[in-house]
Amino acid sequence: MNPIVQKFEKIKSLINNNNIKIVAVSKTFPYEHIKPLIEYGHVHFGENKVQEAQSKWADIKIKQPSIKLHMIGKLQSNKAKEAVNLFDYIHSVDNPKLASLLAKYENSLRKKINYFIQVNIGNETQKSGIAIKSLDEFYYYCTRELKLNIIGLMAIPPNDEKQNFYFKNLMELNKLLNLKELSMGMSSDFQEAIKYESTFVRIGSSIFGSRT
Repeated sequence: MNPIVQKFEKIKSLINNNNIKIVAVSKTFPYEHIKPLIEYGHVHFGENKVQEAQSKWADIKIKQPSIKLHMIGKLQSNKAKEAVNLFDYIHSVDNPKLASLLAKYENSLRKKINYFIQVNIGNETQKSGIAIKSLDEFYYYCTRELKLNIIGLMAIPPNDEKQNFYFKNLMELNKLLNLKELSMGMSSDFQEAIKYESTFVRIGSSIFGSRT
């Protein structure tokens, strides 16, 4: 068995729940590096830059339409149209301007995709995400006015050893909005995130190895 597939299977065994989706974060890795996992049949892959994702995945997705591509990085407004055209999930909706553009391009491209609202769960000035105090208003703007398919919340907690506190907080916010999906947890903390009902975990280095 290919070493990357072995690592993926180890992650799956640790999760032991087919309802939890593993987004294999393939950013910076060339197609040849991730090809064994594609050939193995895995379908959920994550990228954080639109331009890199286009060059890597556009042709592959035409040949293999079952692949689900996730935008997990900061999305600039000027890349919104390309993102709607390429991705199946966007995990980083975090401001009204971006949300309105995504709705506009969904209409023009006649395509509906799935979205997570990114929450600045640790109130960090250097991180993207909607403030907790603004979440309700933003959620209703996205869903009622723009008709975006918001399926859950996403967050990247501060690196301060208190991730359980932040995971619990995001889980509770998700429940208050009655959302079904939750995007949290990465290579270092996905098992903790799952304890707080994460349904999408974003795992890169534990599958593909360290990035250069």
